[in-house]
Amino acid sequence: MIRIAIPNKGRLHEPSISIFNDAGLPINGTSRKLFAKTTDPEISILFARAADIPEYVQDGAADVGITGIDLVTECDAEVKTLLDLKFGKAKLVLAVPNESVLETPADLQGKKVATEFPKITARYFEEKGIKVEVIKVSGACEMTPHVGIADAIVDISSSGTTLMLNRLRVIEQVFSSSVYLIANKESYKTKEKIQDIKTAFESVLNAKERRYLMMNVPETALKAVKEVLPGMSGPTIMKVESSKAGEPIVAVHAVVDAALIFTLVNNLKKVGARDILVIPIERIMP
Repeated sequence: MIRIAIPNKGRLHEPSISIFNDAGLPINGTSRKLFAKTTDPEISILFARAADIPEYVQDGAADVGITGIDLVTECDAEVKTLLDLKFGKAKLVLAVPNESVLETPADLQGKKVATEFPKITARYFEEKGIKVEVIKVSGACEMTPHVGIADAIVDISSSGTTLMLNRLRVIEQVFSSSVYLIANKESYKTKEKIQDIKTAFESVLNAKERRYLMMNVPETALKAVKEVLPGMSGPTIMKVESSKAGEPIVAVHAVVDAALIFTLVNNLKKVGARDILVIPIERIMP
């Protein structure tokens, strides 16, 4: 059996559930229970606090986990990082009250900094050679400068809205985070299916960044279309059996970067491609 720990609530919960569904491994159960099954009888789910998952994986309570790399780093978890799942992106930032005279990290020499991430914060200031007093808090970090507990904070910021609402401004980014797939080091060595899980998730991520293009192209325009069309390994070209007025036509298929679609479709039309279809891709296996 392989047990995978995933966040039981919060902003990381739903995206974690979604990637299992997209990978063809839906979860049968809800986070109201501690454990759940998947469609694979050898893979089960453990619902846990995101902050506890690094330790669960390190200690072997779970073989695999999904959680923020900031939480893994903060607790110095001895785990194997397998894959950046590219969601839950956030920044740890150093911030001070809007009215503060502090402008740079160096200005915090001898000052107090409140945070839920004391280890990351301490390393950040140590690397800069700045001595500060790090005060660990649990929640409501944004309030500490306004009540005299600290001069600044280091806290998670996704959009910056919370900082703005609490009259705080960012001095510098401390750490960049997203959600990772992690594994117990011993489990990774002995349980081959963990690699299968990684491959399945990787295929989902690859597909999200690609689109499948299908189009009809007159043979006279094929060379120009090939020059316009980037692909993973070149386009696939198939003969079309019939066409209007006997004009020779081929069907061209290609997988392309999603970010290029807008410009690419217009350029393809200009050189003669028509009947263009843009189709999402569920998975791309390496």
